[in-house]
Amino acid sequence: MSDTKKIAFIGLGIMGAPMAANLVEAGFDVVGYNRSQPAVDALVEAGGRGASSIAEAVADVDVVAVMVPDSPDVEDVLTGEEGVFASAKAGTLVIDFSSIRPDVSARLGKVGADAGLKVLDAPVSGGEAGAKEAVLSIMVGGAPEDFAAGQEVFDAVGKTIVHVGPAGSGQTVKAANQLIVAGNIQLVAEALVFLEAYGVDTEAALEVLGGGLAGSTVMARKGEGMRARQFDPGFRLELHHKDMGIVTSAAREAGVVVPVGALVAQLVASSVASGDGKLDHSGLLKLVEQLSGRTQA
Repeated sequence: MSDTKKIAFIGLGIMGAPMAANLVEAGFDVVGYNRSQPAVDALVEAGGRGASSIAEAVADVDVVAVMVPDSPDVEDVLTGEEGVFASAKAGTLVIDFSSIRPDVSARLGKVGADAGLKVLDAPVSGGEAGAKEAVLSIMVGGAPEDFAAGQEVFDAVGKTIVHVGPAGSGQTVKAANQLIVAGNIQLVAEALVFLEAYGVDTEAALEVLGGGLAGSTVMARKGEGMRARQFDPGFRLELHHKDMGIVTSAAREAGVVVPVGALVAQLVASSVASGDGKLDHSGLLKLVEQLSGRTQA
């Protein structure tokens, strides 16, 4: 362990809580803050410490980790009156694990640098299971030397960790990731409903499909839950809806056409509008059933 030992973790939700716990397990001194106290209490039980405010959490740490839902939340945490940029000591490394708009991330990186802080955007992929198992894929934007400074932190929560470019680049790669994941989930859902319509043993079908070119991490991680109609959230549809808005907007700004992605974004939006936003994103299966007139009781 290097001198980087004290970490403040802001946002102890589905992803943040296991990530913070893994940092404790790795030997870091972790102090957590969350808007709801039970999440902080759980971190304390796991061996961490709790704080009653962001300012208290970040006042004397080497690294600040942030994992909150959306761009406005990150802006509030970082630039609020008693937020990270106003309260952390000069030279603190700030790692934003959230998935937000690339342009917002790039701007916040500059604001943080002007405040004497080192800021990385480091969105993750792997869902709740990947967070719990500390095998997340982490795509990191920012200065190479800051990426190197955060390596031990990344190693404690992830497996595939890649520096992808300057500030905002991590968020751009994450947007591409969410585009691929949503499209993959949609096609697995369509395939399952199609197979069921013909009375095929879907367990056997997924086994053989998973061993061929059609196989994917989505199929491996989500297939059984989709077969069983178990949609407990590892990553909520409402958050994927937010992410699809990011990628379609960013694509439009870049003059890039994403016709399949745009269609899937509308299907995700429809699922959320119909009241399924709290379900796992594999809950797209429900919409395929509804469109096919095959909704199960």
